[in-house]
Parts: sequence; structure tokens; C-alpha cells
Amino acid sequence: MDINSFSISISKDQLSALPTVEFPGAITVVETLPDATEALDFLGKQRAVGFDTETKPNFRKGQTNTVSLIQISTLDHSYLFRLNKLGFCDELKKFMESDSVVKVGLSLKDDFHMLHKIADFDPHNFVDLQNVVKSFHIADSSLQKIYGILFNGRISKSQRLSNWEAAKLSAGQMIYASIDAWACLKIYNHLTSGSFEPQDSSYIVTTDTNTET
Repeated sequence: MDINSFSISISKDQLSALPTVEFPGAITVVETLPDATEALDFLGKQRAVGFDTETKPNFRKGQTNTVSLIQISTLDHSYLFRLNKLGFCDELKKFMESDSVVKVGLSLKDDFHMLHKIADFDPHNFVDLQNVVKSFHIADSSLQKIYGILFNGRISKSQRLSNWEAAKLSAGQMIYASIDAWACLKIYNHLTSGSFEPQDSSYIVTTDTNTET
């Protein structure tokens, strides 16, 4: 197969037919400075982590909410930093600016835009999966679809519009938030390890190189 003549994409129907992903690790909700310090000390010793954020949805015209939650995950432990209770502490700023840990997310420009509304920081050593997947012929850019292509699993989005500033996060919210950050790291590790061969994918879509789009 001509390596330039195909792309990889999964349809909505194909994605909906896949089994729902389950988070395999432990989850720690971080609401105090001592707990944040302890969690970030552990995370700062990792080679790479997954990263994501959640913001309370807006249901009123003109309403603007700030980031409620930062999720940082290893492959077996997710930490949920509740910014609405913790604030964007100095320890988080140091972690975001650290060069020692690779921090993997998706559509990071949007995350940084929202976070910069509440804190001044200079993000270092972040990797955006939307840039990484292009070199593997993956045309899709959503986390759901990228994960589906690589692992034949479907990430549920049922909790996306829930209240991320609730007094206590529900089990469903904690699992949903943890999966997104964990999935980013899992995808990154899989692609950078050389485990994925694009030409062997089940979701290849051939393209006509003579057709303009």
C-alpha cells in the first residue's frame, strides 16, 4: 500500500458499536493544599502523564464559567484537582511549567486559554495528541475516535455536561474525568512505542490523490 494514499478514520456507527471503556486505576480527589503537594510530588517523578480539564457547562446566555477541575493521570492512578475548592496553587503552577515531565493532552490550546483566565503560567513540555496522530495517518481529532481507532473501545461522554462544581463529585464524574486524562497517556505511549502500524489498521479509508478537497 502506498503510504501516502490512505488515511485512518472511524465512523460514528463504528464507534458506537465498540464496548465502553472502563478506568482500570485508582482515583484520588484533591481538594486541599497538603493533598495537592503530595500528589504533585508523586506526579513530578513520572516520565509522562495524561492531562485534561473540565469546566462547569454554561446554560445561560452570557454566562462564563472557569475551569473547575484539572485531571492528571498515570496509567494506574488518576488525580483530580478541584480548582473551585483548591485554587490554582503555586505547586500546580510549578508542575505546569516543569520540563521534567511530559504532559500529554488533546486540544491543549483550549485548555490553556481557559486556565489563563484564572492563572498566569507558562506551559512547558506539553504534547498535543492532535499533532502526534497526524504522522500516523489518523485523520480524526477527537479523543473518542482516536482511542476507538487504536484500542477498539468507546469512551463514554455521558458526564461531560454535568456540574463539575458540585459539593461532591459523583462516582460517574470521577470515572469520566479520569478516563480522559488516562486515555491521553495510553494513546501517547502506544504511538511513541512503535506498537501501532497504520497500514494494518481496521479503519483505513483510501483517498484519491487526484481529487482536490
